[in-house]
Amino acid sequence: MLKGKHIILGITGSIAAYKSAVLCRLLVAAGAEVKVVMTPLAKQFITPLTMATVSQNPILVEFFNPENGEWNSHVKLGEWADLYLIAPASANTMAKMAHGVADNLLLTTYLSARCPVAVAPAMDLDMYAHAATQRNMAQLRQDGVHIIEPGSGFLASGLIGKGRMAEPADIVAAVEQLFEKKKSSLACRRFLVTAGATIEAIDPVRFISNHSSGKMGYAVAEALGARGAEVVLVSGRTSLDTPHGVQRIDVLSAEQMYNECKNRFAECDGAVMCAAVADYTPAAVADHKLKKGDGEMNIPLKRTRDIAAELGANKGGRLLVGFAMETENEVENAQGKLARKNFDFIVLNSLKKEGAGFRGDTNVVTLIDSERGVELPLMSKREVAEKIVDKIENIINSK
Repeated sequence: MLKGKHIILGITGSIAAYKSAVLCRLLVAAGAEVKVVMTPLAKQFITPLTMATVSQNPILVEFFNPENGEWNSHVKLGEWADLYLIAPASANTMAKMAHGVADNLLLTTYLSARCPVAVAPAMDLDMYAHAATQRNMAQLRQDGVHIIEPGSGFLASGLIGKGRMAEPADIVAAVEQLFEKKKSSLACRRFLVTAGATIEAIDPVRFISNHSSGKMGYAVAEALGARGAEVVLVSGRTSLDTPHGVQRIDVLSAEQMYNECKNRFAECDGAVMCAAVADYTPAAVADHKLKKGDGEMNIPLKRTRDIAAELGANKGGRLLVGFAMETENEVENAQGKLARKNFDFIVLNSLKKEGAGFRGDTNVVTLIDSERGVELPLMSKREVAEKIVDKIENIINSK
C-alpha cells in the first residue's frame, strides 16, 4: 500500500518524538520514501542524525542551509508529498495549524501541502482535554486534517490518562487506511481521456503525425481509474498496454478522435485532453501510392476540427483539462489557450527543459489555472499524473 509513496514526517517538540524513529523506520520498510521536517524544539528530544539515518534523507529544520544559503522550499515539499504526517503533533503546533500561523518550516510546509494531512497528537491529559485544544482539533477536522487519536496510559508527567501518541504500528495502519480511501475517492465519476498521436493519411502508405508516445495520457487514465473513476480512453496510435480497468477506444485520425470525444463527452463528469492531435490534415487523400518525381511535391493541408475548443464551448458544469506543448513564450501561450478553450486548468510542457517532452518516462510541467501557475519538479510521468488527478479531485470536491 505504501510502496513508492512520498511521505513528509513532521516532528514537533514532544517527548513522544522518540517514537518517531520507529515510525519512520516502519514507513521506509513498507516502501515509502520519507522526508523529515523537524521544529527547532524537536531537536531537543531526538537528534537529526537519528532521523537522517532511519529516513535515509537529510533532515529539514530551517528555511535555508546556513552553510551555503540553499533554500529549503516549503512549496516544493508540499508539492512532492502524497501525505503529510505530523507525529508527534504538540498542542502548540496544532494551535498554530488551526490559525494559519507559519513561523517555522514545518508549519509553512503544512500551509503549502496539497496532499492529505494527518496528525498524531501527543501531550499530557489536561492539555489534551483543555477546551482550547479540543476547539483547535475540531477546526483541523473541519479543514480536512485527519486526526489519529491518541491512546490512554502512563504519561511523561507521571499521570495516567489520554494523551499518549498512538503507537507507530497503529499510525502506519491509519496511514494505509487513508491511502485505501483514496482508491475510491472518484468512485461514480466518469472521465474521458485522450492520448497518443493522430495519423493523417497522405496516401495508403504515407502519413503526417508527431512524436507523442501516449505515455502521459495513459498515466492519467491509469491514475483516474486507480481512484475509482470510470475511464474512457480515446487513443491514437501507441504501443502501450491498456491500463487496468480502463475502456480503450482506438482511433487514427483527428476526425475520428473528434467524433468519439463529441459523442462521449456528454456522458462524462470531465475530460483530460492529453492527445497530440494534428492541427492540419491533407486536403485530399490519394487512393494510390504517390510516385516520386524529379521535382518538389506540394501537399495542400486543411485545418482539423478543434476538439478541445468544441468540448470547452459545450462543457456546462463538466471539468475540462488541457495540455500545451510550447517552445517559446510558454506561459503566455498556455494562458491564452486556457482562456480560449475554456479549460479549468492546463498542463504546460516545455521542450526546453531536460527530462520533459515526448517518449521519455519523465516530465517537467506547470499546472496553470485562472489564478496561478505551479511548476512541478522533474518527475516520472506516473507521478505527474497523480498531481494532475489531485488537482482534478480538489476542483470536483470544491464544487
